[in-house]
Amino acid sequence: MAKILYGVHGSQHGHAIRATVLARHLPHHEFLFVSSEEGAGLLSREWRVERFANPGTRYKNYKVDTLATLGLAARTFARRGRELDRLARLIDEFKPDAAISDYEYFVPIAAKRANVPCLSLDHQHVISSCVHDIPASIRLDYYGILASIRLLFSNCTDYLSISFYQPPVKPGLRARIAPPLLRDSVFRHTPSGGDHILVYQSCSICDAFVPFLKTLPRECRVYGYKVDRVDGNLTFRGYSEEGLLADLSTCAYVICGGSHNLISEALYYGKPVISLPVGGAVEQHINAAYLEKLGYGRYLDMKNLDAAMIQNFENELPARRTAIQAATFRGNELVFGLVEDFVKTGRLPLA
Repeated sequence: MAKILYGVHGSQHGHAIRATVLARHLPHHEFLFVSSEEGAGLLSREWRVERFANPGTRYKNYKVDTLATLGLAARTFARRGRELDRLARLIDEFKPDAAISDYEYFVPIAAKRANVPCLSLDHQHVISSCVHDIPASIRLDYYGILASIRLLFSNCTDYLSISFYQPPVKPGLRARIAPPLLRDSVFRHTPSGGDHILVYQSCSICDAFVPFLKTLPRECRVYGYKVDRVDGNLTFRGYSEEGLLADLSTCAYVICGGSHNLISEALYYGKPVISLPVGGAVEQHINAAYLEKLGYGRYLDMKNLDAAMIQNFENELPARRTAIQAATFRGNELVFGLVEDFVKTGRLPLA
């Protein structure tokens, strides 16, 4: 048994869900989690969690709220010295054999100071670890997030990126890319072909989106609005993991933001995706660009939707499904093995 210090980015649920999947599959190890916000709440249901501040992203009107995001970062950095001292005391008490960071700020820095090997296990580092052909429309923003990742979240010793797209790793990096790490509940549902559209909105809502959905000729099962009601062709559903996955596994296709987790689950079920990334959320735009480049779906702008775009997409569904069927979107067993190797040796196998 090893002791593992695990830092998890707390904004939204995706990082904590990935950490939960991993920890449940390594029950012979002891985990101490460091997280914040929604992530801390989810993880504390099963494990010991110490709450630490973390830079995160805030959204408003379907775009990044820059002022609120910068304000959160400023508050975090103002506490940097105190938080690192507190984490150093935790490390002295817990005595971890290894550390893992899912886009968490403090754990890699504290682990480096304590000479504890630290593995980065997230999706974001596919941006900084790999060579990309970035669309001109987001190239400037891409260099901005690249700088942010390198300055704030790149103090680990090794990097394992989880991604539905796997571009080449830059030479000389201790980095590796693996297919998506999917939650266990995904495997309890067998995909089948239905007629409804699965619609999911998470971090922000656009006022014009619902009126647009009402123009579509299919039933839309809509998640993210925290209501249960029927309005014409729209069936709004409050969040339920099993309900969402049941509707996802049986839909005709998906309309969502740019969340890597949901896109990966949709692709595992063989479902083409229309991605509408949030303005300023560069990672989401990169995900959407790869979605279109690889033939799995379309990269569209929430502000410029029309029915003709949807009809064109529906005409392309057979080709999209064929492209999806030719790829692999389950990396669970590979990831579990690589993490075990890292915990034993302090190094990520690169071959």
